[in-house]
Amino acid sequence: MAKDGMPSDTKGESPSPTIVYDDESKGDESDIQLRNRHYEPPDEYESKHRWDPQATWTAEEEKKLYRRLGNALSDNFLKDLGMTTADYNKGSTIFYVCFLAAEVPSQLISKKLGSDRWIPIQMMAWSLITLGQTGLSGRASFFATRALLGLFEGGFIADTVLYLSYYYTAAELTIRLAWFYVASTVTGIIGNLLAAGLLELRHRTSWPGYRWLFLVEGLLTFLIGLWAFFYLPPGPTQTAGGFFNVRGKGWFTDREETIIVNKVLRDDPTKSDMHNREGLSLGQLWETLRDYDQWPMYPIALLFWIAPAAVGAYFSLTLKSLGYTTFQTNMLQIPYQVVYIFNNLVLSYSSRRARERFSIGSLSSWYALILFIPIVLIPDATNKWAKWALLSLVMATPFCHPIMMSTVSANAGSVRTRTVASALYNTVSQAGLIIASNVYQPSDAPYYHKGNRGLIGVLAANIVCMFAAKAWYAWRNRQRDKVWGAWSADEKEEYLRTTTDEGNKRLDFRFVH
Repeated sequence: MAKDGMPSDTKGESPSPTIVYDDESKGDESDIQLRNRHYEPPDEYESKHRWDPQATWTAEEEKKLYRRLGNALSDNFLKDLGMTTADYNKGSTIFYVCFLAAEVPSQLISKKLGSDRWIPIQMMAWSLITLGQTGLSGRASFFATRALLGLFEGGFIADTVLYLSYYYTAAELTIRLAWFYVASTVTGIIGNLLAAGLLELRHRTSWPGYRWLFLVEGLLTFLIGLWAFFYLPPGPTQTAGGFFNVRGKGWFTDREETIIVNKVLRDDPTKSDMHNREGLSLGQLWETLRDYDQWPMYPIALLFWIAPAAVGAYFSLTLKSLGYTTFQTNMLQIPYQVVYIFNNLVLSYSSRRARERFSIGSLSSWYALILFIPIVLIPDATNKWAKWALLSLVMATPFCHPIMMSTVSANAGSVRTRTVASALYNTVSQAGLIIASNVYQPSDAPYYHKGNRGLIGVLAANIVCMFAAKAWYAWRNRQRDKVWGAWSADEKEEYLRTTTDEGNKRLDFRFVH
């Protein structure tokens, strides 16, 4: 039988509301009961009617519930528009600058309007811009569409993390985000297959193939965004109805809603401190910006994806320069995406199973570092298939983003901090992509020896940052354990009743690492 609302096969997990990761210690039974008395959701919380500190459920009920939750450059693009690779670099930089500028504002809009509304609006907006790219005529129009795409795509990932956090615990969020990126990669594979066919239309119509590609991608994305606008619910207890009653009687039964709400709140009771249509004030924004316990995450965000992204920015052009045809270039991008899916799932599930975040997350950089060493050392005359294989393996570098993003969410300690910190983390990661898009310079072409040597240093620096962040959070937890463990039950009760500490500054809060 489940104890205190947790399934009987959870290997000793207890339902303490302190934010924790998997099977990490959550305190003794008296601490758990003590905290439960001081974490009742406010009446404004949209799922308050499903909160029940006495609710219990079985492992099978939980498993059943979560089963229910559940490429123009290769087509002479630059030549047709009278552009150079330097222009392409500038376009990428413009995109990322606008993308990062939109991150925090997008999260503020999402928190006020609701992620269920803002995410579809973003999708439809960038799909219309994609459709507009069918009319590209040169550098000016290319730069303009790059800027607009960055503005409307910025914040999408952080908005998605915020939305998913309504349904999943911190540990579960790592796996759900991993599958989110798997779905994105599968879409990329389908896109490559579509591109391989659509780009051939250059030889059969008056339009270049990339214009057909923009047309199809724009239309498909708009239709998906339109469907999502009517279909996405605000939260797990608001799934019934919708526009034109598209969701019918709802996704979940009353029993399932109770399980979702109580499981999430026992993992992190602060998820009820703001309702899902409540915006942030400027004061709350400033408090989050000065939260020094989130700062160790930002160097990781800056560095972790620079090396693979630098290769990715030129992957299509590199394959073309090696002598592959347009059709071959698109088809040769599919193998790395398949390996990438496998690597991502292995990394995320390993983190979940080992109950380790930064140590496992650093394997992403170790993997890329091992591959960049032969990239620097191999002779320039190496067979093109060997070069393709090596670059493809780099492109398949496992993405530690799901682990790191869920860590930002788990270590937030409040909806306010989670909203802004997730956006800031993504903002800094986009700054890293700006760096990545400018690593390879024309003077270093075609083998980019200088750039690749620099990327080895970046990968090594990220590994150092990973372990430094882990050390910081472990030290913070030890300091709090000394204080909290020395207190009597009455002293803990008094603290929880009278404290003005908030979020991750509370003495009963423990960071995940």
